[in-house]
Amino acid sequence: MCVFCKIVTGEIPSYKIYEDDKFLAFLDISQTSLGHTLVIPKIHVPNIKELDSDLVGPLFNLTVNLAKKITDALDTNHFNIINNTGELAGQSVFHAHVHIIPRYPKDNLTIKFTPNKLTPEEFKNLQEKIIKSLDK
Repeated sequence: MCVFCKIVTGEIPSYKIYEDDKFLAFLDISQTSLGHTLVIPKIHVPNIKELDSDLVGPLFNLTVNLAKKITDALDTNHFNIINNTGELAGQSVFHAHVHIIPRYPKDNLTIKFTPNKLTPEEFKNLQEKIIKSLDK
């Protein structure tokens, strides 16, 4: 049983901030920034990609609503919503989850996107490849 499943069952204690029949939200033990929260489905699913479509919308609606409430409570208007799917993306617990990370001045948290320069032809090829996969 994964660590998040153990949190759902109560085998591992957590600082729950929200719970209903499908989802659980609790403070991340690492607290990357004050209020760092994880939102998870209660059922075990290894990642967002494998989550049933009937849970995806409610999960993200809940995540956005919680982000608003958390940042209001902590007097900040800034936050990141992050999902890591797969090892290369930084997923370390293989139970679908979304991070809510409130942001503060001088919080020393850096998320950096390094641009890749593509030619118009490369963009066109990329576009076509993605569009083709949408038809599957």
